[in-house]
Amino acid sequence: MAKEIDYPPVWLAGFAAIGLIVGSVFPLSFDVNSIIGAALILVGLVVMLVAAGQMFLARTTVIPHRDPSALVMGGIFALSRNPIYLADALVLTGLYLHWDAIVALPLVIVFMVVITRRFILPEEARLQRLFGELFEDYRARTRRWI
Repeated sequence: MAKEIDYPPVWLAGFAAIGLIVGSVFPLSFDVNSIIGAALILVGLVVMLVAAGQMFLARTTVIPHRDPSALVMGGIFALSRNPIYLADALVLTGLYLHWDAIVALPLVIVFMVVITRRFILPEEARLQRLFGELFEDYRARTRRWI
């Protein structure tokens, strides 16, 4: 059962829920929290849609546990090897700010570590196996997060 729910959106929802609880117990409110939070959420969603759209156009999977059929290196993928995970981190940061859960912000780093270990490293191993030198060249010129 655990493998069936081991996907980044589930981890994102879990970390968001923790932040919501933290924000309700230890709120830290500033006038700009909602504005900055909403902006980060919007940017994250746009990045996510653009990256998913590029993967769709390349006819490759967005599902983390599957082998990709193409290596997408252009567009938003020229800025980050993992723009969807970056978008998740932006959305999570935005939610925490919007919910006045500033004390939960260090959890964004924990989220990024979890995502790196659970998803990015295995995905990079698959990409290395499938695309070899092409992936090596891409990895050498493009940062993992940003």
